[in-house]
Formats: sequence, structure tokens, C-alpha cells
Amino acid sequence: MRKWFFKMRGGLWTLLFVFMLIISRVPSFSQIIYGLVLIFAGQLWRLWSAGVIGLYRGENVKALKLSTKGPYALMRNPLYFGNFMIGIGWAVIAGLNAVIVFVISFIVLYVLVIIPYEEDFLMKKFGGEYESYCERVKRFWPVKFTKKDINADFDVNVIMRSEIHTVISTIAGTCIILAVSIYKGA
Repeated sequence: MRKWFFKMRGGLWTLLFVFMLIISRVPSFSQIIYGLVLIFAGQLWRLWSAGVIGLYRGENVKALKLSTKGPYALMRNPLYFGNFMIGIGWAVIAGLNAVIVFVISFIVLYVLVIIPYEEDFLMKKFGGEYESYCERVKRFWPVKFTKKDINADFDVNVIMRSEIHTVISTIAGTCIILAVSIYKGA
């Protein structure tokens, strides 16, 4: 079951977005500003994370190496943390009901299903190295780190090859949620 959820995570994300559109309310100016800040920060975080990890897109879990530098020195799941920031930004714009739905859905889908599936894969592939990494670094909560820890090779080609899709989706999603939410007030 976890494998299916992992494979369908993009589609599930889209369904969650559509549901937030349906329940959206007219946002206040401050909701728009806070939401946009979260969305922008989440996308920047994803760009940094993607540029460091290298290989990450696909329907199957894969890893050529265990990434432990850059954002991965701060938390084990920085790409999903970036997704959370983007999603919560959209939810803030859409209103309180969307925030509640998004947070619960994210916890169920990602924290309880998808991330444990990936962790099982990484434990099998990297064994003790991954176990040691898990002891040092939390799933989402930043830990103590040094400048040496966060220095990591960054590959802009990964951004152009794999992350440009997310950037376009984030921009389109943001425009859609703003338009729908504001239109509901017209």
C-alpha cells in the first residue's frame, strides 16, 4: 500500500490542492502576504534541496548515495518540508478550513505513509550509515549544525532538469488559488 501511495504522491497532491480550491474562502490581504511568503520560502527550500540531492524524481524510491549535506544536514526530508511550506501557504490563502484539511492530510499521507516507505528503502540500501544519520538528524526539525555541514555541492542542472516542473506547478497553483479565492468574493 505504501508503494502505491509513493507512486501516486503527485496525483494525491493535486487532489488535495483541488479540494483546497473547493473549500477556499476570500482571503484577507494579510492571508495573501503570509501565504505568498510561505510559498516562496518553500520553493526556495525545495530548490536548494533538489540541487543537493541530485536524483529524486520518479515513481519508485531510489538513491545513488545518502545525502547528508546542505539541507539534509538540517533535516532528513527537506523536499517534503518544502512541499509542506508551499501547501500550507496555499492553505493560508484558502482559509482556516483549508489549513486544517491540509495539515491533517499531510500528516496522514506523508508523515505516516510515504516517508516511512522511503525510510525503509534507505535503511535497506544504506544500513548502518542511514541509521547513524537518523540518530543525528530529525525528520523535519532542524538540529545543531556547523557551516561545514550545510556546505554541499549544488547542481543547477538538476534544477533545470527535474525541479523546473515543480516551480511551474507552484506558480500556476498559486495563481489559481489566488484567482479562485478572490473570485469567490466578487
